[in-house]
Amino acid sequence: MTHPTAPFDQRVFHEHRNLLFSVAYRLLGTAADAEDTVQDAWIKWSAADRSRVADPKAYLTRIVSNLALERLRSTRHKRETYVGPWLPEPILTGGDAAEAVTEAESVSMAMLVVLETLSPLERAVFVLKEVFGFSHAEIAEAVERSEAAVRQAAHRAREHVRARRPRFSADRSRQREVTERFFAAATGGDVNALMELLSPDVTLWTDGGGKVRQALRPVVGAATVAAWFAAVGTVTYQGVEPADMKAELVGINGGPGVVFSAPERVIATVTFDFGADGRITAIHNVANPDKLRAVADGTTYDIGTR
Repeated sequence: MTHPTAPFDQRVFHEHRNLLFSVAYRLLGTAADAEDTVQDAWIKWSAADRSRVADPKAYLTRIVSNLALERLRSTRHKRETYVGPWLPEPILTGGDAAEAVTEAESVSMAMLVVLETLSPLERAVFVLKEVFGFSHAEIAEAVERSEAAVRQAAHRAREHVRARRPRFSADRSRQREVTERFFAAATGGDVNALMELLSPDVTLWTDGGGKVRQALRPVVGAATVAAWFAAVGTVTYQGVEPADMKAELVGINGGPGVVFSAPERVIATVTFDFGADGRITAIHNVANPDKLRAVADGTTYDIGTR
């Protein structure tokens, strides 16, 4: 027999589903884990005594934060033994005008990489406080810690992020323009044009996860990075001939990015980090096939924080 309030419960859950995914993805850095966590949250919500739930949004956020924290603790070891640099799983986020700058920044590859260096508790507290605007008291309840412990974790996390992620990105239209120029230069094999767009000490991080051949250490310096990308249009890559390779400009993780595809599969995504002068300071290249499913599915995610 169906519970009489089932349609209402589904409606309430559905109303907050995007928010729950947004929280889980920022906490876990993978779309697959975030989707699983939201699914687990639905199971818990379905079983809960909802007559006692005064604020469904806060209640659901609490469930999803807790589930994500558990998952984060159990996946840490896997990430420590990962082959080469570990990068988050990219997601398609549509046009970059759609997101508020802070929302987009908080889901950027560069920010997710920094969040990866926090402890699970610090990461949860930082995301809930800085990105979603929850109070220390609300977070304390969500992560089942004292308010004092949460304040301390928030302070540590903020200092840590600030030290590694200075807030001076070039404006959005400039980022888009540089990405378009990079795209044209890379697909046209123009090393000099690429050099002009890159900071002298630009760093390229490539994540093949041991599944496909990639640099196991960061590639540093404009000349080396430019040569790497200029070769894209001239050499066979992962068994794909240049003529069969398709490159496309899309919105990835809240900013402009590039998806490289073969006829049958997505091969890699490339996203950028920009300095104050608008030049590219870091490039994140995800080629591990296990991490390209969300992009290959073509799902565009809403990364809003409301």
